[in-house]
Amino acid sequence: MLPAPELLAVGLLLGLVVLLPARRLQLGGVASQWIAAYALCVWLLAFFLVVRPIGARFLVPILIVAYVAPFVAGPERVRAIIRRGPGGRNGRGDTPPAMKNVTPPDDTSRPG
Repeated sequence: MLPAPELLAVGLLLGLVVLLPARRLQLGGVASQWIAAYALCVWLLAFFLVVRPIGARFLVPILIVAYVAPFVAGPERVRAIIRRGPGGRNGRGDTPPAMKNVTPPDDTSRPG
């Protein structure tokens, strides 16, 4: 049994709407697996909201934040959040490398 044409139209329309922030994430250099997971989650939540508006008070704010976030946060910020992960600054939990001293040495032995 095929779904109603209205549901197919709504699903396709939501898919096109979800592709806008997904494209923004792609331009930001986010991995395609993360983009696919993001697009699928946003599409499922939006489709559930259209079909069964039971949890509208709960889902609408989540969907608004999830949809607008890729446009508000810069690509560098999105990449940093995703790459950082739970382990710390670089995702592995270890400390960053020490800063290299690039200051030239004072040459006091040279006659003035």
